[in-house]
Amino acid sequence: MKSRFAFILFILLPVSAGWAAPKPKKPHGLPVPKEKAIRTQASVTVAGQTLHYTATAGNLLLYNGKHKAIASVFYIAYTLNGVPSSRRPVTFAYNGGPGYASALVDIGGFGPRRLIWPGVGDAQAEQPPYRLVNNPYTILPVTDLVFIDAVGTGYSRIVGQGKPKMFYGINADGLAFTQFIERYLKKYQRWNSPKFLLGESYGTTRSAVVANDLVNQGVYLNGVMMCSTVLDFPTINFVAGNDLPYLTYLPSYAASAWYHHRLHPAPATVRAAVAAAEKYVNSYSRALWAGDQLSPAKKQAVAAHLAQLTGIPARLWIQADLRLTLPVFMRRLMGPSGPMTGRYDDRFLTPELQPVLPIPGNSAAGASNTAINGALTASFDNYLTQDLHFTSSRLYKQNSNKVFAAWKWDYRSPLNALGSGVGNLHSRNVAPALARAMGNDPGMQLMMNNGYYDMATPFYATQYTIHHMGLTPKLERNVHWFYYPVGHMLYVNPRALPMLARNMDAFIQAAAK
Repeated sequence: MKSRFAFILFILLPVSAGWAAPKPKKPHGLPVPKEKAIRTQASVTVAGQTLHYTATAGNLLLYNGKHKAIASVFYIAYTLNGVPSSRRPVTFAYNGGPGYASALVDIGGFGPRRLIWPGVGDAQAEQPPYRLVNNPYTILPVTDLVFIDAVGTGYSRIVGQGKPKMFYGINADGLAFTQFIERYLKKYQRWNSPKFLLGESYGTTRSAVVANDLVNQGVYLNGVMMCSTVLDFPTINFVAGNDLPYLTYLPSYAASAWYHHRLHPAPATVRAAVAAAEKYVNSYSRALWAGDQLSPAKKQAVAAHLAQLTGIPARLWIQADLRLTLPVFMRRLMGPSGPMTGRYDDRFLTPELQPVLPIPGNSAAGASNTAINGALTASFDNYLTQDLHFTSSRLYKQNSNKVFAAWKWDYRSPLNALGSGVGNLHSRNVAPALARAMGNDPGMQLMMNNGYYDMATPFYATQYTIHHMGLTPKLERNVHWFYYPVGHMLYVNPRALPMLARNMDAFIQAAAK
């Protein structure tokens, strides 16, 4: 009897003492992949010379201050064989968005393989199968290339202790790219190589921030190549009370009207049409500055001049109070019932499915986007697996709406100390960061590449921004300007790509000396 009682007590005792089995620990953070690099050998012929190169597709981890992994960043590097890496230039390239992977600037125009883009109005070429060929206009002859996918795009993703706020914003994104570049330089022993940045669209915004961050870390740059630039967002954003975009877009309106034969009489060249609009900007700015103090006669005269420059009837300019936003221009250039011009490349046209609505409907992704998206997605995914032998169970994200929606646009400029006023207002102008980088690294060269038919980042807005950066005359001589008969993606036009490649080759060779 006594032993039986002891047995029962033994069974009940742990429960009565409040004992419980320990709960299994939850995994801390997201899974962290290992770094890997898949290398393949290939060759490309440029100007009659065969170049043998190594293509490396892989990932590098980014870390927080406690050396805990926060992101895995995917990249594709092309390095020329048989050349000492310490003297060979290296260019870090990326696209923009924010929320776009780097495939466009890789197989789009600068890498050793190139997609044959559908031409303007060539609907048949927009359908598969697509052609990926050796690229005789790659800039690989003069520089190794490292194409980087921003976190949340391509195969780059948040891991470990990472959080979206660490990457999805102007400052955070710049710091992430800066760390990746430093990690790549260390891993592949490229510290002494001449160094370049190549960004497109928002990638130019990123380049301004990264250039300043790198220089602050003691990583000096030989050059920064900007393609379709936006550094000061108020120059392109149509919002109430901001007259600046109406001025910066006027030369682009003129270029588009010239291309689509809407000017009568028509200037002999697109450059002549643009020059006439640029000449009128000062007079136009005074009219906008006058506001409702502008006399009816003067207003009519300004509208008539704008009609002559843009092909948009004077009555519409009057109706718009001399302020024609980009969406209205895109809908009205080809006439009341005509198709819409493209935003990224206004040479492309697309029918509007809701033409009678007072504002544009969701008719299409955009004329140029519609033309090239299918070719890019299919060709790049095939290129990764078939040519580079890089496989993943994940889908490659060409663009991410999630990243764009989460983006933090506040930016604390190096000139914020000048500010005074009401409220916690942050600038969306990164040009001061670029100016600071150029001032601290006075040998840095700046290459500005813009398309006449780009309505996303108009070339005159770029000119305005650079000329208001406060550069000294000596630093201004480090800025080099180039213009092409194409839209936002400079490499889409097969006539423009050879010019772009020649100019980039010459720029890199001169800056790397």
